[in-house]
Amino acid sequence: MRCFGRAIVAAISTFAFAGAGGGVAVDVAGLKNPSVAAQAMPELAHRLLAIGVPDPQTRLELLLVARQAGAARALMEGFPAVTAASVESVLSNKGAFGSWQDALQTFQGRTSLGVNEAIRFAAAYAPETAGAAALIGDDQRRRFVIRRVSIPAEGVTLAAIVVRPRGAVQRLPAALEFTIYAQPEDDTVRAAYAAARGYAAVVAYTRGKAWGTGPIVPYEFDGRDANRAISWIAAQPWSDGKVGMYGGSYDGFTQWAAAKFHNPALKTIVPYVANNPGNGLPMENNVFLLVTYAWIYYVTDDKYLDDAAYGAAGLRDLNERWYRSGSAYRAVPAVFGRPNPWLEKWLNHPGFDAYWRSMVPYAADFARIDIPTLTISGYYDDGQGSALNFMKDHAAYDPQAADYLVIGPYDHLGSQHAHKDAALRGYPIDPIAQFSTPKLTFDWFDWILRDGPRPAMLADRMNFEVMGANRWRHAGSFATMSSHRQRYYLAPHTLASRPPASPSYIEETVNFADRKTVNGNDYYPDPILGASPDLSRGLAFESPPLRHAMEIDGFFTGHLVAAIDKRDMDVQAVLYQRLPDGRLMHLSYFMGRASYGDDLITRRLFNPGLPKTIVFDRSRLVSRYLEKGSRLLLTLDVVKSPFSEINYGTGGDVSRENLADAKAPLTVRWSTSSFITLPVRP
Repeated sequence: MRCFGRAIVAAISTFAFAGAGGGVAVDVAGLKNPSVAAQAMPELAHRLLAIGVPDPQTRLELLLVARQAGAARALMEGFPAVTAASVESVLSNKGAFGSWQDALQTFQGRTSLGVNEAIRFAAAYAPETAGAAALIGDDQRRRFVIRRVSIPAEGVTLAAIVVRPRGAVQRLPAALEFTIYAQPEDDTVRAAYAAARGYAAVVAYTRGKAWGTGPIVPYEFDGRDANRAISWIAAQPWSDGKVGMYGGSYDGFTQWAAAKFHNPALKTIVPYVANNPGNGLPMENNVFLLVTYAWIYYVTDDKYLDDAAYGAAGLRDLNERWYRSGSAYRAVPAVFGRPNPWLEKWLNHPGFDAYWRSMVPYAADFARIDIPTLTISGYYDDGQGSALNFMKDHAAYDPQAADYLVIGPYDHLGSQHAHKDAALRGYPIDPIAQFSTPKLTFDWFDWILRDGPRPAMLADRMNFEVMGANRWRHAGSFATMSSHRQRYYLAPHTLASRPPASPSYIEETVNFADRKTVNGNDYYPDPILGASPDLSRGLAFESPPLRHAMEIDGFFTGHLVAAIDKRDMDVQAVLYQRLPDGRLMHLSYFMGRASYGDDLITRRLFNPGLPKTIVFDRSRLVSRYLEKGSRLLLTLDVVKSPFSEINYGTGGDVSRENLADAKAPLTVRWSTSSFITLPVRP
């Protein structure tokens, strides 16, 4: 190896690609400079291509980096439509497959890479090249008919993109994504995959977005507007009258919102990590979360997306500044220095009231949803709670509901992507957990809309990867994921398998006036493996070592009994595995407002000094193999954190409470009759 300046050593010894050793000297730190990367990366790609890169998709990426656009175009033209669409997704939707910045982070500090590492590193630069956008545009125009259209709705028009296979002679089923995230170029690429699979692809936008008319309104009209879009699609001459919806997060919400209207043309939905605005974001279990604060500006400031919103001055330390100020949650806009009328509106609805219920199916609405659904989520998905609650509610009102689930060790983004991160927040996922969400989506559409074969991984309704066992399990319902349920009682410092002979109380004190410390801030799973919760606050209960290996498969539930000297509190319960080597693995958690407990609509305050039972079942679903010698650790605490509303316990409007309401510290007396229940398999 020899070095060409500080940026890169591009000379590579001549050897067989598959077998010989060797490497490439690369100063990764130097390549953080865009001008250096633009000069050095083409030379690296050229030399790697000279060795020989057998995978055609990777070779195409390296051709773009090497500025050999003609060779890249010739290679692309030889790809089948589906392969070409997958390549275009890599070249445009960089976040889904690993961006150049991700590559710089992955290999930071390195001065030498193995050949395969160098190929991966160089290929990550392909989306940064001018040739990538040109290649995508040329290929799309050759393969597809692409139109930007306007769809009439109630007093407005909705912007939409239609992508169809060029030369199609038969009417086609349609794949609809309804979103507030207006990114027409990226959305066209994503729609091209649907068209390559033989569907008429439609991406339609929330009213007011892109070239649509009317004010931008998150959530409130999406169900009705998506229903109008479905009817419009079914009436088009290229449509066979069948529509399937798909997409993630907000776009998962819009699918359930549209299903509420029971449009006969809507035949199925495939929501990934679906949000529910009344119990997901902006609030979870009746607690408003500050994590979504900038999101409101991001989607409503601009007819497309306001990328500057997340980089706004003062946003980085907003949580801490608000927390230290002692201001009410309603004062966050004042601390930030900019009004936020949507937040003000949402804070007027702290329960799951008629405002939230109008946006999604509720109660008997679920009984009328008679289409098959496929939900895709992850154990570490921020939106898992809302995504799976839709399924729970559907099954509660229609026991015959044809709802399918695929879930594994993924986060909010990974659940939606074609490739899952090999290591997620410190946890290396099992190899068998890899699958492509876009491919499964259209395999499902082929089954439901075209009478194709049932996707192989859908062996039953519930399909879940057992972390640590490298295997998929399948069950007919949430209840049958495990073989039985095991109670653990909250004895002092111990998770006990038997109830106490004589219940007693364990006392905890929380000073809401203290802004130098936080409580209940460990529920978010980051890191997953190697977690280090602050055990100096709150309570911790640990089981004896397991005598035999077992699995946890499903939702853990809680039956907590507590007496407090105020009217309310917010609580967190976090479940960990302590591995035999002492490391902690984050498994699941619950965080919510105690006065709502298992009822999101009706608030039931504490009577100070008297015990009250807090029942919860809206924890995060998990499947994990626990080897012999592992322990279970439960942490329990009151939430006082910069990341959510602070419930001072007055019993009034929590969003209006402030430091003046702190007064005397909160005293909680947790009863040792409290218990959690785990869904286990011996």
